[in-house]
Amino acid sequence: MPDEQISFKEMCARFDVTPRTLRYYEYIELLSPRKDGRARFYGPREIARMTLILRGRRFGFSLEEIRQWLLLYNQKGTNEQYQVFVDLANRQLGELERQRDELDKTIKDLTSLRDATSSSITS
Repeated sequence: MPDEQISFKEMCARFDVTPRTLRYYEYIELLSPRKDGRARFYGPREIARMTLILRGRRFGFSLEEIRQWLLLYNQKGTNEQYQVFVDLANRQLGELERQRDELDKTIKDLTSLRDATSSSITS
């Protein structure tokens, strides 16, 4: 449905976000729903943007990084937007790998401590 319009409530339900989150994304200009009085309606563009926003958040990007990245499409086109995404993704992958290494070390340390403590327990 190319001209599908969904309500504020439907948008919250579809993406499992709170009304406060949706209003905040509008406030910081990540989303621009069509307004009819106090009612808001979200079309395909806003639905796609919301998908990208939530995916970006899941990957660890800040809302400002996502906002700047979304602005690039209108300002400089798809190729520039793709290049910036690749750069952001490379940076974030490095950070996630660093966090994973730290988690692996912490798990190893905790396992070792648990095992040592467990073996010292007298039955």
